[in-house]
Amino acid sequence: MSNKNHSENEAPKSNNKRFIIILAVLILGGGTFGVSKYIHAQHHEETEDAQIDAHISPVIPRISGYVTEIRVKDNQIVKKGDTLIVLDNRSELIHVAQSEAALAAAENGLAVANASTSASRANVTAYEANVTTANAQIEAAKITLKRASQDFERYANLIKDHSITQQQYEQAEAAKQSAERQLQVLMDQKNAVMRQAGAASSQSHATAQQISVANATIEQREADLENAKLNLSYTVITAPQDGRVSKINAQLGQMVQAGQSLFSIVLDDQPWVVANFKETQIGRMHEGQKVVVHVDAFPDHEFYGKVSSFSPATGSRFALLPPDNASGNFVKVVQRLPVKVELTTDDKLITELRPGMNVDVDVHIN
Repeated sequence: MSNKNHSENEAPKSNNKRFIIILAVLILGGGTFGVSKYIHAQHHEETEDAQIDAHISPVIPRISGYVTEIRVKDNQIVKKGDTLIVLDNRSELIHVAQSEAALAAAENGLAVANASTSASRANVTAYEANVTTANAQIEAAKITLKRASQDFERYANLIKDHSITQQQYEQAEAAKQSAERQLQVLMDQKNAVMRQAGAASSQSHATAQQISVANATIEQREADLENAKLNLSYTVITAPQDGRVSKINAQLGQMVQAGQSLFSIVLDDQPWVVANFKETQIGRMHEGQKVVVHVDAFPDHEFYGKVSSFSPATGSRFALLPPDNASGNFVKVVQRLPVKVELTTDDKLITELRPGMNVDVDVHIN
């Protein structure tokens, strides 16, 4: 009977001892875990609110037109300059032909204006020569008139004392009158030639203005031709950079508008990480700090980088409808600030990263 009681007393003591051991292990493990987490938190800032990002170039037609060819498929790799889509170019070819014809007409107009200017200049030169000749003739006529006037005055004195005959006197008078008329005729001819020279000079000035207008017209037609050729080149849409094509939102025969986004190309440059840290976490963070990145798609692999830059505003300020705390009741919500993390390691798996992939970011504070 005493042995039975002794066994019953030993069982509770054994259970109590086991409970105390388990409790001690739990307390020790919890304390160790808590201390390790505390120490880790003093040297690290972490977030799961992070994604891979990369440059994405939209493929946008610059002119409107009908799709005649689609030379790529969804998710296809393309190189810079590869043809993606071809639009119907018949109207653009007509515009180029019209612009070339207009330019040829303008050049012909310039040739005609140049010919007119040459003729006008020749006329001006001829009239100037005629004016010079008229001046010489007038000087000779003046000399003749002076001699005839002197003879007439001498004969007028001689006729008084009957030293000459009446016929000689009348001949001297007629010579004087003839010289006067000849001088007047030459003066009238000179005035007429000068008027003609002035008209020719005005015509030459007008043709010079026509040349200026023709040159301006040629420049305008050349610009029209370049614009037509540029629009013709826009009918072939090419890849702006190396990358991978997204889902193509275009069909053969579809009418696309200028500025309409057809699809996108994810460029083959270095991707980066955008991590949205709480505003309470960024106090000890600065540019250049080391970062360890874990990508959900590759859980057993670590990528390394550094803090590159901080967003100038929280994510909520860039929302379509930013919150306005002045309206309605206010509830304080911890905001998140986007932080750009640049991947610095030359890792082959970087080429497998895709924009939008979820990652965990661990920033080493010290």
